[in-house]
Amino acid sequence: MTSPIAGAVLPIKRAEDLILTLPGVVSAKILAGDNGTIDQIHVLVSGELTPKQIVRNIESALVAHLSMRIDHRKISVATTTEPKQKRSRDDSGDGGDGGGARPGEGKHFGTGRRLYFEDVEVRGSRLKGVSCRVTLRKGDASWTGEAQGIEGDRSRLDLAARATVLAIAAAEGKEGQLAVEGVKVVEAFDRRYVFLAVTIRSGRDAKLLAGTCEITESAETASVLAVLNATNRWVDQEAE
Repeated sequence: MTSPIAGAVLPIKRAEDLILTLPGVVSAKILAGDNGTIDQIHVLVSGELTPKQIVRNIESALVAHLSMRIDHRKISVATTTEPKQKRSRDDSGDGGDGGGARPGEGKHFGTGRRLYFEDVEVRGSRLKGVSCRVTLRKGDASWTGEAQGIEGDRSRLDLAARATVLAIAAAEGKEGQLAVEGVKVVEAFDRRYVFLAVTIRSGRDAKLLAGTCEITESAETASVLAVLNATNRWVDQEAE
């Protein structure tokens, strides 16, 4: 039995707008059930990425930006040779729903300014310990961050978070301004979550951002997505 999406009712318009910002996606349509949970996601893609990459990008984007967890089996991908259509400004609004960020905040949709998870790689060595490399994508460009440390489950989560912060800092030109304050695994509602905090420094000012993500695949992937969950609003504000 598939778990319902985090939250309550699916903000379909925002989710579709978000999917349309992903590389290679030409169009997207979400079909929801009577209770507001996703039944199907249909996407038309240009073929520049493999269907597996498209599905992973959709899963990652919905978790990081809208805190929605989607079963990959609900995502259907078809390929077309038609170019991606440009969206009008009127398409970015949904008439307003009760809570959460407004689609007006999605004025960056289609500009390629948001960061998306692409890959995480963990390698171990007797001499060098453990290294974690995280790759993020923004538009057609990608950035990589790498962190090293000792072996251990908690160490791997911390390394994944630190590598993600380094990649974000490189992408935003904020080297030395972001730092991971701490990473924890929290159990709630019979599930496990990565919970972490990231500090962003600007001069004498410091801002603490918190993020979380359910562990559904690897804990390292959840750590990366938790960092993006913590920082995505800040990235959007910096791009304004």
